[in-house]
Amino acid sequence: MQKQKKMVQAYSQVFISSKKYDSKAIYAKRRRDFLRKLDSFCVLAGMTVNPGCEEAFVQTWTKMVQEPAFLYLTGVNQAGCYLVLDPVAKKETLFIPEKDPFKEFWVGKRLGFLKKGCDAAEITGIRDVRPVSEFWDFVDSLAKKYAGMGKAPKYAYAFYFEKFKGDHNMKFKVKFAQRIAKFGLGVRSCSKMHFADRLVLGAERIGEARTAQRITGDAFCAMLSRMKEFRNEREVALFLNYEMQRRSDGDLAFPTICAGGENACCLHYVKNDEPLRGGSLVLLDFGVRFGTLHSDISRTIPVSGKFSPLQALLYQIVLDAGREYQKYVRPGVSLKEIGQVPWDFIMAELESRLVHGVKGTHKLIYDRRPHGVSHFIGEQIHEGEAGTRSLDTVLEPGMLISCEPGLYGEFEATIGGKRYREKIGIRIEDDLLITRAGFENISRNIPKEIADIEKLM
Repeated sequence: MQKQKKMVQAYSQVFISSKKYDSKAIYAKRRRDFLRKLDSFCVLAGMTVNPGCEEAFVQTWTKMVQEPAFLYLTGVNQAGCYLVLDPVAKKETLFIPEKDPFKEFWVGKRLGFLKKGCDAAEITGIRDVRPVSEFWDFVDSLAKKYAGMGKAPKYAYAFYFEKFKGDHNMKFKVKFAQRIAKFGLGVRSCSKMHFADRLVLGAERIGEARTAQRITGDAFCAMLSRMKEFRNEREVALFLNYEMQRRSDGDLAFPTICAGGENACCLHYVKNDEPLRGGSLVLLDFGVRFGTLHSDISRTIPVSGKFSPLQALLYQIVLDAGREYQKYVRPGVSLKEIGQVPWDFIMAELESRLVHGVKGTHKLIYDRRPHGVSHFIGEQIHEGEAGTRSLDTVLEPGMLISCEPGLYGEFEATIGGKRYREKIGIRIEDDLLITRAGFENISRNIPKEIADIEKLM
C-alpha cells in the first residue's frame, strides 16, 4: 500500500487522482459506460505536445493541460498518448511514449512504456498498455478487422467537433480518416455520445465543484478586505489568483478578468493593468480548478467600498435578473429555451426603475442580449459541443451551469438631487447544480448582496 501511495504521488500531475475516492475505478467505469454505446472502434487522442515545453518559440515550462475528453476517460495528463476502445473485443488499449530517463531528468516522472517493469497499467487501471510507436499499426489492424466484418458499420469513431475546424481533435481526425480510408472506412464524431455522459457530474466531480466554490469564495472575501490597498487591476487580479491557487490543488479555471470602470464593457477584457479610480466599479470574472472541475464566478464591486445610488440601482437590476432566470431553471428544459428570460427582465426593469423611476437614460452597447446567460461547467469551464455549447441539451440532475446576467452601457440619472453619469459594466455570476427538484446555487455563500459587499469592504 505504501509503495502504491508513493507511486501515485510521483505521478501526481501526470495521472489525475484523488485521496477521497478510487480514481482508477471511476475512470474505468466511464470507459465501460462509453464502450457500451459504441458500434465500432473509437480512438481518442491526447494532446500531441506539452505546450510551452515542446514548442520551439517558448523556452519556459507551462503546466500540461490535457484534452478534456481524453482526460475524462483516462486521467492521463501527459502529451503524446492515445486511447483505443474496441466494442467487439470489449477491450481498451492505452498507447504511451516510450520511457525517456533523460527527459525525466529535466521535467520529472512520466508514464513511459518499458518492456519490463512498466507501471502504467497499475497507475491507470488500463491493462493493455503499448508504446505509441505501435499505434498506427494497431489502428490498421482494427480497421482491417472491422472492414471484414459483414454487419459492422463502415466507419470508426474519433472525438472532434464538426463546427470547429482548427483544433487538435480535428487535425487528428483528418489524419485518422486518411489512414482508415484505404480499408473503406469513414470517420464519425463521438462527441455527442461522450457529452451525454460527461455533462452529468458524478458524486466525486460534484464534490470537487463544491470545493472549488469554497476556495473561490474564501479568496474573494480575502480580497475584499484588502481592496483599499490595491492601486490597479493587476494588483487585484494577482492577489485574487494567489488566494485561489494557494488553497487549491490545481491552476486557475481561466485567466482572471479584472476590469475597472468602462473596461468592464469589454466582455473578455484581458489587459488587466489600468489604474483603479475611486467612485468607479470593478468587474471580476474568476475561478479555480480543483481536481478536474472548476468554479466560474463573476462579481462587480465598488472600488471605494460603497456603491453610488446609480450603481446600486443598476446592480440590483442585474442581481434580480439572475433570480428571475432561476425561476425557470429545472430538469426537462434546455438552456436555449430559457435563455432570453433575464434579458427581457433587464430591459423591462431599466424602463421601470431607471427611465420612469428616476427619470434616467441609458444607451446600451448591444441589442437587448449581450451574451448567453448560461453555459455548462465540467472538465472545461465552457463545457459542451464547440460551436453550440450544447445549449439544446435538456437539463438533467447532476449538470452544472452558470447563471451570469450582465448590463453594459452608458447610464445617467439624477438621484437625491445629484446628477450621475457613467459608462458601466456589471456582471454577477453564480454556478447552479441541477437537482431533481430544480437546482442548488452552490455559489450562494460567495457574497453578492450590496450590503454584504460594502460591509466586507
